[in-house]
Amino acid sequence: MLVALDTNILAYAEGVGDAPRCEQAIRLIEQLPVNLVLLPAQTLGELFRVLTGKAKREPGLSRMAIMAWADSFIIGDSSWSAFQAAMDLAVDHRVQIWDALIMAVAAENHCRLLLSEDLQNGFIWRGVTVINPFTSPSSPLLDNVLRV
Repeated sequence: MLVALDTNILAYAEGVGDAPRCEQAIRLIEQLPVNLVLLPAQTLGELFRVLTGKAKREPGLSRMAIMAWADSFIIGDSSWSAFQAAMDLAVDHRVQIWDALIMAVAAENHCRLLLSEDLQNGFIWRGVTVINPFTSPSSPLLDNVLRV
């Protein structure tokens, strides 16, 4: 079961945010099987913006962090068909276009889960279930992946 990660999970793992969530994100990523994790390319672009903007990290160091993420996990590119699907998702479900693109890329790459705190926990679209990994109780779907 492939799992896509949203930008906020990566940002927390980079230390941007409150300490408990940062620690949770790091533990979560360490527990996920590397070969089952997909990073939509959109998330890496957004992470670069967060690191250089909000975190005020030097652009060269931010680029190094992005490249390290890209070297560690499968990257899902944004295709025209994913963008078209994202527009449908944005129109039909009032999801922000960039969040919709992340979800569409996850669906296009046959992910079963999208870990995010930005989208509605439990929302299902094209076979992808949004799970907020910071909520309690945890999701049985996510627990199954972590047990692999």
